[in-house]
Amino acid sequence: MKIERKQVTIRELIAGYEEKGPDGIEGVVAYGGKLDVRPAYQREYIYSGNDRDEVIRSVMKGFPVNVMYWSKVNDNQYELMDGQQRTISICRYAADSERTFAVDYRYFFNLEPDEQEAIYNYVLDIYVCEGTPSEVLSWFRVINIAGIRLSEQELRNTAYTGPWLSDAKRHFSKPQCSAYNMAKDYMNGSPIRQEYLEKAIRWIADRDGLETIEEYMALHQNDENANQIWIYFRRVIEWVQTIFPVTRKDMKGVEWGLLYNRHKDAVLDPDELENAVSRLMMDDDVTNKKGIYPFVLTGEERHLNIRSFSESQKRAAYERQKGICNMCNKQFELSDMEADHITPWSQNGKTNAENCQMLCRECNRRKSDT
Repeated sequence: MKIERKQVTIRELIAGYEEKGPDGIEGVVAYGGKLDVRPAYQREYIYSGNDRDEVIRSVMKGFPVNVMYWSKVNDNQYELMDGQQRTISICRYAADSERTFAVDYRYFFNLEPDEQEAIYNYVLDIYVCEGTPSEVLSWFRVINIAGIRLSEQELRNTAYTGPWLSDAKRHFSKPQCSAYNMAKDYMNGSPIRQEYLEKAIRWIADRDGLETIEEYMALHQNDENANQIWIYFRRVIEWVQTIFPVTRKDMKGVEWGLLYNRHKDAVLDPDELENAVSRLMMDDDVTNKKGIYPFVLTGEERHLNIRSFSESQKRAAYERQKGICNMCNKQFELSDMEADHITPWSQNGKTNAENCQMLCRECNRRKSDT
């Protein structure tokens, strides 16, 4: 890897600045069209308003802005490796009339001519890296450890760039992307931090019998498009909307794709499911309301986190039984016993003092296994 220092003024940087498509979803260029600000391995623009404004304040005061890294593609073309957030912030303030913003109540056009000229003449320190594609991507991962850390999926994207990833990001990774608009009631996270894409790949990898996201991305890296995962994702969300037509906030974050992979062919009655969901939502013993959805499909109580008996309820039952296990009739210390529902929760038994009994560990395990 060859690294050389280059100094570029903001006037030179903002020349020819363009964000193609909404929020630059079709690419961002600067430096007279010679700098690709958002190559395929780069994240989206994620700076908060305060972070963005601090960059501009530093420039206005003549304070140094952290060094940026470009990679040299050929004799007169570059890709931005590190500094995208700072670069876009500067260009939007000083060059992009559509996306300009005020800093301390002053837009760029409010500045005095000498203040504008000082910004134009501000010098940015750039390190230009030249090497093989794999060296560039490896260096990109290293220099992006600092600052706003790359998410796991953003790091994966650096290793599997190609036509498949570019098309997948169009569906899953842009602000107000199709996946977000379709699934925002059912998914947590942010598209621009790659959380929608990560979840979709995990689900489809599970469908295909693959153990990791990396396996799926490696297999499909050079596919011409991401139609397969987009069609699959749409089917998952349409299935959820069909069998659970009532939308609740507790639906966000459920592993819908994993449930779809296992239950998509089952004969399910949406009305029956809704009745079960509604009843469980009102059950105070169910502490994990999100787990209701996998429970009504699988019947596995572990999803619900049934409320445990309190320490006072356990002590009261122990004293009432005089330390004797209700199954083997042997006496134990409280620390050697466990609380149990006399009438199981699955048979409408409640987690209250009247339904609490103390069993020794062995008897409780034996009862749980039957």
